Amino acid sequence: MGIETICGPSWITARLDDVVNWGRANSPWPYIFGTACCAIEFMSAASSHFDVARYGAELLRWSPRQADLLIVAGTISYKQAPVLKRIYEQMCEPKWVIAVGACCCTGGLYNNYCTIQGIAELIPVDIYVPGCPPRAEAIFDALVKLRSAIRKESVIDRK
Repeated sequence: MGIETICGPSWITARLDDVVNWGRANSPWPYIFGTACCAIEFMSAASSHFDVARYGAELLRWSPRQADLLIVAGTISYKQAPVLKRIYEQMCEPKWVIAVGACCCTGGLYNNYCTIQGIAELIPVDIYVPGCPPRAEAIFDALVKLRSAIRKESVIDRK
């Protein structure tokens, strides 16, 4: 009684990329870097009302060394920039970044001397979530887009 009786005469095979990316896509471990009202919106997205567990992201990490998904939500000032960059550098590979909110994506309303006009100046961003603040559904849409992007990656070619 082997696998042939369960699966039939042929073996079920999969590429290593498919298996590894299935695990990565279905269980991201997010680290939240929230500084303003968009962070409050993410808190509502992580609540039981919206149930972020459907996307496998319910295990919020409290250390960047344990996370593979950085969610930056809110305005980033030049004083916070070195901290954000260091947090990103502490994360293990592979790592992904979601920028949540207009201030995080482009600087938003704050076009002044102390606000960074988008975190792409500091760290690479995979998914942008526009809005002021964006709804919880937009954050979930970003998680779905990230999942499909992860499934297309190669284990060897990941930068």
